[in-house]
Amino acid sequence: MDPRHLELLRQFAEHGSVTAVAEATHRTPSAVSQQFRTAERAFGARLLEPAGRGLRLTPAGEVLAAGGEQVAVAVEQVRAQWDSFRSGPRGTVTVAALASAATFLYASLLKRFSGTGVELVLHDVDVAEESYAELTREFDIVIGHSLSGPSPAGSDGLRLLPLVREPLDIAMAPDHRLAALTAVTPEDVAEETWIGVPEGYPFDTVLRSLALAVGQDLHVVQRLRDNRLIESLVGTSDHLALLPRFTTPTTGQVVLRPLAGVEARRFVTVLSQPHRAERLAVRAVLEALGGVARDVASPR
Repeated sequence: MDPRHLELLRQFAEHGSVTAVAEATHRTPSAVSQQFRTAERAFGARLLEPAGRGLRLTPAGEVLAAGGEQVAVAVEQVRAQWDSFRSGPRGTVTVAALASAATFLYASLLKRFSGTGVELVLHDVDVAEESYAELTREFDIVIGHSLSGPSPAGSDGLRLLPLVREPLDIAMAPDHRLAALTAVTPEDVAEETWIGVPEGYPFDTVLRSLALAVGQDLHVVQRLRDNRLIESLVGTSDHLALLPRFTTPTTGQVVLRPLAGVEARRFVTVLSQPHRAERLAVRAVLEALGGVARDVASPR
């Protein structure tokens, strides 16, 4: 059994097409197709089959692709042991995070690894909840969020590290009529105008729950992605918005009030491919992320 064939199948399971595998491994599609044919002869089984306009793994291919992931994990475990023996964590670790989580994680993370053998390459991303899992094909560590729980959609088979359970508060201008309250209820905000997020984005789930609680649609006048932009518009208008508690500046532009009666929180979670998570440098970054998140979420 050639481990290279197992790795080829693991790559196909991760990327989903011969062309994508070729791009990821810097080979031509014809060369990758030839390797699949060689693997099928070696295993004596059909490993790929037609599916629409593309290909998918056969049941035999799925078994061997899972074995390929196990081999990749074992290789990275040995490499981590060797790195630990030689010099400790070293190398480049790529991290992608939704911007609002990066705001309270990245600065401390950079500080912790300054002057070490670990080089962080940081990215900010803004995608729908189910897309964070897909980003693990490209990045060592992906930080996403979910309203339904600490496991974002599509994260089956990935390594997960829940970081924080962050409240989502109602943001308003300091002179808004509701700012005098210590907390607001669905009935308090039912007739207000809102700046929301695009449909399918996690925060929109809370607005839908609010609408169900009051038995009517909410009046959403704009749907925007960037929290800083939303803050600026809320702070100069009578509109309301949902914003995360840990990263919304308390500079006076907006005030935050907890929402009573409706579950309003998000789970911020780290996702990574199992074999990537075994790298010693990646382990070090994961451990540091956990520490930073505990510091942020601890009572002040």
